[in-house]
Amino acid sequence: MGSLYPDVDNSEKVYEVIISEIAQRYGRVYTNEVKMQLLGTPEPVTAQLAVKGMDLPITPEQFLKEYIEGTNIHLAHPDLFAGAEKLIRHLHKHNVPIAVATSSSYDAIAVKTQHYKELFSLFHHICSGSSDPEVKRGKPNPDVYLVCASRFADKPNPEQCLVFEDAPNGVIGSVRAGMQVVMVPAESTSEELRKPATLVLKSLTEFKPELFGLPPFNE
Repeated sequence: MGSLYPDVDNSEKVYEVIISEIAQRYGRVYTNEVKMQLLGTPEPVTAQLAVKGMDLPITPEQFLKEYIEGTNIHLAHPDLFAGAEKLIRHLHKHNVPIAVATSSSYDAIAVKTQHYKELFSLFHHICSGSSDPEVKRGKPNPDVYLVCASRFADKPNPEQCLVFEDAPNGVIGSVRAGMQVVMVPAESTSEELRKPATLVLKSLTEFKPELFGLPPFNE
């Protein structure tokens, strides 16, 4: 089974801080409703939705400038999701192809992974929904997942791929791609937004690889 990893770091909490800071500068509030619209979207789309959703008195271009400045400050050393490193090393040990399919730009990826270079070297490749020219549309469209899957050496069919996601837009995109998806959502994510996922977990530490035909942890 081919495995696609979107974001294995817990950077969404940091993005929430960055966007909240931008909103506060202009007397706005970053609500959970707007957050659910933004989660997992490519950076240009994030900017457009944020400006519209919070009625910010700035252009999407200005928002994106402040957003990128914030990521350079706050994302230099993001925390990994609990259980992520164990799972990555387990799949790599058993020669299960893994890759990253993310909405982050390649510049943002470089910032986020600078302290995890050895761990991220275990991935076959990384595909950016914001920077890759082959990804025409961002999440919740399936493009980034399909492009990412096509770059595995064995070019697996979508139904052979398993996606790990925290963002509702990512879950929808992976389902539209015809893939199975394990969701580890934020507590504030509604039950309705969790429904499309194949499996919903509170933490990656709960994941049992054998449920998806993968080698169990005790091997």
